[in-house]
Amino acid sequence: MATEADAAEPESPHPRRKLRLLPWTGTEAKPCFLITDDEGGHVSRLADIAEEVQLEMGAHLLAHAADMLTNATGDQLRFLAERLTEALRDSLRIAESRKERPCGIQERSRR
Repeated sequence: MATEADAAEPESPHPRRKLRLLPWTGTEAKPCFLITDDEGGHVSRLADIAEEVQLEMGAHLLAHAADMLTNATGDQLRFLAERLTEALRDSLRIAESRKERPCGIQERSRR
């Protein structure tokens, strides 16, 4: 005998799958996404590593920028501004990706 619960929609075979914004872009600078669950497969681990590298590089670049600002030429400042723009773009993409993930997922790369 069918009950009201039986009439409800069946559960999805993959209820925890979601899109993860990856820390790199594809062709024409379009965002790349990974269909993932919370298990942390190979591509997710690569993305975690890439995020950490990008954040570390941004921190080193910022420290370098602070050191060179007082004596930099115009060409050096332009080059520095371009690199800082890239680092900021990477950081914002990482922040956007992490806010979409459940708590704790961003901690996986620190294990």
